[in-house]
Amino acid sequence: MEDSKKELQEILGIECCLFQESMAKHTTFQTGGYADLFLMPKTVSQLKQSIACLQKYHMPYEIVGNGSNLLVGDGGIRGAVVQLYRNMQEIIISDDILTIQCGTLLSMVAAKAAEAGLAGMEFASGIPGTFGGAVVMNAGAYGGEMKDILVSVDVLTKDLEVITVSPQDLDMGYRHSNVLENGYIVLGGKIKLQKGDKRIILDKMTELAKQRREKQPLQYPSAGSTFKRPEGYFAGKLISDAGLKGKQIGGAAVSEKHAGFIVNMGNATTKDILDLMAFCQKEVLAQFGVALEPEVKFLGEK
Repeated sequence: MEDSKKELQEILGIECCLFQESMAKHTTFQTGGYADLFLMPKTVSQLKQSIACLQKYHMPYEIVGNGSNLLVGDGGIRGAVVQLYRNMQEIIISDDILTIQCGTLLSMVAAKAAEAGLAGMEFASGIPGTFGGAVVMNAGAYGGEMKDILVSVDVLTKDLEVITVSPQDLDMGYRHSNVLENGYIVLGGKIKLQKGDKRIILDKMTELAKQRREKQPLQYPSAGSTFKRPEGYFAGKLISDAGLKGKQIGGAAVSEKHAGFIVNMGNATTKDILDLMAFCQKEVLAQFGVALEPEVKFLGEK
């Protein structure tokens, strides 16, 4: 371990190679134990070198963005976490095409697009994830999805080669792509928008933000929608109809405002959240015969 730490520090710099880092600082749920190593590459070259080093020492690793769709176990993460977020945020606009680095927040992309008078990204302005994470899960809201605007995606393969793939290659469906199945790491990509009226675009973003504030419990830490939408149903309505609004286990609660959200009331552990998720799944299955599938991804040790 010491040899690998030294090599990684030489690749990334001491400030971008952290030891025993609390994952509660890097997830929007604000829960989770410590990662043995927490790496923050600034370039694709540093990313490739870091992964090559981890592979050389047979050290497991996880790729994360800003942690907006993650639950990290209270036992933490053994091995390394490679964060592609603040150090990899760049947007280049050329006519109606935006070239975006993986760590760029969707809200930043939507704001830049609106400033340039480009429409089609408004749906994503309130999604709290990064571009890379949005591609992985084909993020969407209010009738729009990433696959609707994606032109191409640059990925790093398991063999540490950079290739460009099309959205069709990624088999993008509802909250799904084959990025993880293929062992890809999203480095960035291009989206195509439409020229529009800046004022109308900004008005639409303002209206969507108003709807989110009215309908979602944005004042509490969460990972957004906790469960995927079951075919023919809405997860939040099923949970609400099961009488679970306000249900609390430890510091985790089903939101009174929107039952599709499980929130951290201030002192939740990941175990609290997982136990509450399991309780909701059990009750909804028993009452309605519908199996709820988590939208959040779990990493680490319970």
